[in-house]
Amino acid sequence: MDQTIDSYLKYLELHNLRQRWNAYLKDAAGKKCSYQHLLTAIITDEYHCLLEKRRAARIKAASIPELLVMETFPFERQPQLKKKTVMDLYDSMRYIAESQVLLFIGPTGCGKTGLATSYLVNAINQKFRGRFIDFKDLLRQLYASLADHSDKRVLKRFAAIDCLLIDEVGYSSLDKTQAGLFFDLMKMRHKKRCTIITSQLGFDEWGSFINDRHLTAALLDRITENCTVFNMSKCISIRKKQISYAAEKARTE
Repeated sequence: MDQTIDSYLKYLELHNLRQRWNAYLKDAAGKKCSYQHLLTAIITDEYHCLLEKRRAARIKAASIPELLVMETFPFERQPQLKKKTVMDLYDSMRYIAESQVLLFIGPTGCGKTGLATSYLVNAINQKFRGRFIDFKDLLRQLYASLADHSDKRVLKRFAAIDCLLIDEVGYSSLDKTQAGLFFDLMKMRHKKRCTIITSQLGFDEWGSFINDRHLTAALLDRITENCTVFNMSKCISIRKKQISYAAEKARTE
């Protein structure tokens, strides 16, 4: 490759084209293709390369602790879960188009966070901005924003995320200020952005951590208006089965 062209490609950050430059020329010479065919191939490759870079950047920005995808979820080990219902919503992307709340309720280890993460990753792969955050961390950030009066800015930032996954809602008991901030966020996202929630608690138990009867009623009224609930309360713990299997295998060896 000519050094001038090489420097231009570096400056333009066309790294894929720079790496494949000689391969493109060799392929074009071997197939005796037209200039239009060669340019179309180059532009197409660069387009897909850029899409993948942006997708990877969105995945990184989402702060997902474990990148779980739908293809690896063990539906055969959770017969209580209706796979068709899960996949219909997943494939149609209605949860994004209709700005739904997805609520996964179930005990520890049943796979609710894995399924929720799969929906989040699916949205990110379709060019939407997403974020994974633990409920306690969300409360901490919202509460801390009051100290420097940045609460409105922080709320707007979380409210603007296309698909927000809040993991383990109900793990922490809220004081009145925290409950108010959480309500404000859910109110701002209501029917505007998709929110995915995982929790061990059913709706009838939310008052136990919000500690305000009227605020609980107002919050649930908004959440349930446009909500799909995946009740996994009768699902088995996948983690326990894996541990039991490992222990059984160790005993037989």
